[in-house]
Amino acid sequence: MSGPSRELLRQLYRTPPDRFVAARDEAVAEARRAGDVPAAREIARLRRPTVAAWLVNLLALERPELVADLGQLAESLRSAQRELRGGQLRELSTQRRAVVGALLAEVRSLATAVPGAPPPGKLPLGAVESTLNAALSDAEVAEQVRSGRLLRAASYAGFGEVPRPQLRLVTEEPAPPSRAPGGDRSAPRDRQAERAARAERERRRRALATELAKARTDQERAEAELAGAAEAERGGADGLAAIETDIAELERQRAAAEAELSRARSARRAAERAVTVARRRTGEVEAAAEAFAEEEADPRGAGRHPNV
Repeated sequence: MSGPSRELLRQLYRTPPDRFVAARDEAVAEARRAGDVPAAREIARLRRPTVAAWLVNLLALERPELVADLGQLAESLRSAQRELRGGQLRELSTQRRAVVGALLAEVRSLATAVPGAPPPGKLPLGAVESTLNAALSDAEVAEQVRSGRLLRAASYAGFGEVPRPQLRLVTEEPAPPSRAPGGDRSAPRDRQAERAARAERERRRRALATELAKARTDQERAEAELAGAAEAERGGADGLAAIETDIAELERQRAAAEAELSRARSARRAAERAVTVARRRTGEVEAAAEAFAEEEADPRGAGRHPNV
């Protein structure tokens, strides 16, 4: 017996998290019906991903070429950091922001096309961005992203490989010339001051990195809220248009009903006039019939004249 097929795994991890368990259980039942008990056990052990991890999996499964480009950029960043190439590193950092932004837009588009996915305004795109940035810094996270079976979002507040020595993103200042033993005794103090200055710069860099990550998360959240509000506005506009269409149809029906009512009133008045005429004619005929009956009852008076 074989384990779960690659296509089955792809289908499961394409499924929105709130439907993952039901889809997994159905796959387990199907494997048992087929007699593949080991596959059923392996499928049953699959865990449901978070919404953010599902979005990253969706990107990896539907757009593997974009995730591959992300891996190439990560290698370039690591190489530039190892060699302390400041100019190239700044250029690659700009490219990183552009690539991650494009991937977030692609994630939003992919999720919109999946039935049952959360609405755009509720997608945790900030966690997706953190995971993509972590994949650029951590080879293990990058491999999990490429697998399309990520279970939870990842984050990394610093830069570079993990673990890694503390690397600087600015060009080092030239080291002071070495002095002969027994020379200037202030050298240890200078080295201590230099270490303190380096530590302070590192602290500031980390603080700025944290603040930048927070600012980007806030921006993404605001953009998601804007997208949700715009979607709600479009929905309201569509609803209003539908109501206005219904009102126009009701107005048309009202005009037609009023015209029909007017025709019915005219017909009623004509019928009333016809009834009046018919009643008058009936009275006249009844009177003539009574006179005729009286004449038949008294034949002697039929031919009399007043002067006879």
